[in-house]
Amino acid sequence: MHSDPDAELVLLCQRASPNSLEGDYRRLYDRFKDRVYNVCFRIAGNPSDALDASQETFGILFRRIREFRFESRFSSWVYRVAVNASIDIRRRARSRRHVSLDALQEGSPLDHARFEPSDSQLEMPSVSASRRELELAIHLAISRLSPKLRTIVVLRYIENLSYEEVSEALAISLGTVKSRLSRAHEALDRELTPVLDKHYLG
Repeated sequence: MHSDPDAELVLLCQRASPNSLEGDYRRLYDRFKDRVYNVCFRIAGNPSDALDASQETFGILFRRIREFRFESRFSSWVYRVAVNASIDIRRRARSRRHVSLDALQEGSPLDHARFEPSDSQLEMPSVSASRRELELAIHLAISRLSPKLRTIVVLRYIENLSYEEVSEALAISLGTVKSRLSRAHEALDRELTPVLDKHYLG
């Protein structure tokens, strides 16, 4: 068994009644709900689909938790299920509608993620607007990556997983992680260079 900080709680859930979503199941949900939602939000692209993907993720986790054999860290399995659920939700959503730029702006992670300046930090409106423009450009650039590249970027730079943890979560080799990150960097550089030039040089 991997050294896993969640192992004890997972074992308790495996022994508990699957019909009860209180007690140990509630503790497990509380431990992972923010991480799951953040991953789903970044990959699915809007709050509604992120909620659907989060619910789907926890539904799978709780239904199948007794099948978990600790061959990887439990958190790696959680990330894998959340990523797959988010990609599926996004694929289904795209078949129903085309997300406009306005919708992306209204449902942007900037409104929901942790972009919170400290109380002591005051900015002129022009500076705040400039930073928001840059953050939105970064979000849009990430959203335009392929699902595989977007997932790598989200797990590595937003969830701050190590290369090894990303490899384990996605069940891919370390070399594949590095290769996809390199391709993501190239795509983001092409997309963001004009924006960064404007932001810092304009």
